Parts: sequence; structure tokens; C-alpha cells
Amino acid sequence: MYFYDSTFFCFIIPALILGMIAQAAVKSRFSKYSQVRTMRGLTGAQVARQILDANGLYDVVVEETQGFLSDHYDPRSRTLRLSPDVARMPSVAAVGVAAHEAGHALQHAQGYVPLQIRSLMVPAVQIGSWVGPLIIISGLGLEFLMRASGLGITIAWFGVMLYALVALFAIVTLPVELDASARAKKLLYQYNIVDRQELSGVSSVLNAAAWTYVVAAIAALLELARWIFILTSFSRRD
Repeated sequence: MYFYDSTFFCFIIPALILGMIAQAAVKSRFSKYSQVRTMRGLTGAQVARQILDANGLYDVVVEETQGFLSDHYDPRSRTLRLSPDVARMPSVAAVGVAAHEAGHALQHAQGYVPLQIRSLMVPAVQIGSWVGPLIIISGLGLEFLMRASGLGITIAWFGVMLYALVALFAIVTLPVELDASARAKKLLYQYNIVDRQELSGVSSVLNAAAWTYVVAAIAALLELARWIFILTSFSRRD
């Protein structure tokens, strides 16, 4: 219990603070540029459709979904889902987010390797994110009950390997998101959807969003480091 309490403050609290700062920055930038209308007056949904059609992706569906900044591209159904604040609004923030999600559709159509790797990892990551810590805790409990037999520690390390997939997934996500943002900025300017001044606002919104993924990767690595520290310290104590 000593290691759990100490590592929580050393590894988890910093990640939580970074996460709150990153989320606050995204909301602030999105709110600011949601008030700035683009010169073309196109909504996020219209921009997404224009980019998709211009690249021959007529079969990708653009639809509205509920939630705040719940925008995403689903490669399984080839559907681009936009939140109401993005789909319906002709703002700099809306077209930036919509173009970013359209960038993911382009990645999918062009076989962008990091996106393919991330998609393949999803099932394993869904398991590792909650099964990994459960196995680690169970292994440590077994080790305590069996009085340092070594079996519990072995089981716990297996859980760590499962959880490591979560950290790897977060790292693989970084180039996927950064590339989608780069595509968004290029296409918005190329198709004359925004001018240079508006492009600066788009960059501000997308750069803030990118930091959330950087922070997510840092948080996953800190959590992994925490479990490794706990197991290593537990083994030395025994």
C-alpha cells in the first residue's frame, strides 16, 4: 500500500494536472475561434463534404453526433461524425476540426501506415487498459498471500506487458493526429476555404488539440512507469 500511495502522487497527479491544462487550452481556443466566422461562410459539415468529394471519397458519410467536441472518423463504417458545434457552424474552429476529421478519412483511403497500426491495436488496447491493471493487482495480492513465491510477481509482469500496449497505442496515435492536422491546414488553404489570417486561427485550435494527445501519451507512459516501479520495489522488498 505504501508504494501505491507514493507512486500515485509522483506519477498520476502530474499527468492529471497536465491533462486538465491541455483540456482547458482546447476549450479556450475552440471557444475563441467559434466566434470567428470564415470568409466563405461554410459550415463544418459542408467543409468536410467538400474535402471528401474533392478527393473522390463520395462514399464516406458525414453525419451529426451528440456531445461537445465528440468529432471522429469511424473507419469501420466509413463515417465522419461531427458534433453540433462543428457540423452546423461556419466558424474558424468548426472548419478546422471538420477538416482534421476529413484528414483521417484521407489517411484511411490512402492506407496511411500509422493509422492502420492504430486500428489493428484497438482490440488489444481495449483489453489491456482494464485487464492489465487487474492482473497486476491480482498478481501482487497472490505474491503477498504466497509469501514471495515469485508466481505472483510473474503474473503481475504479464499484466504490465498488457498495459504497455496502452502506452504504445498513445504513442502511435501521435503521428496519426499530427498528420491529420497538417492535411487539414493544407487542404483548407488549398481549396480557398480559409485565408491566411483564418488559417492562423485554425492552427491555434488544432495545435491545442494536438497537445491533448501528447499529454495522453505522457500520462500512459507515467502510468506504465508507475506499475514498473511498484513491481520492482515490491520484488526488492521481498
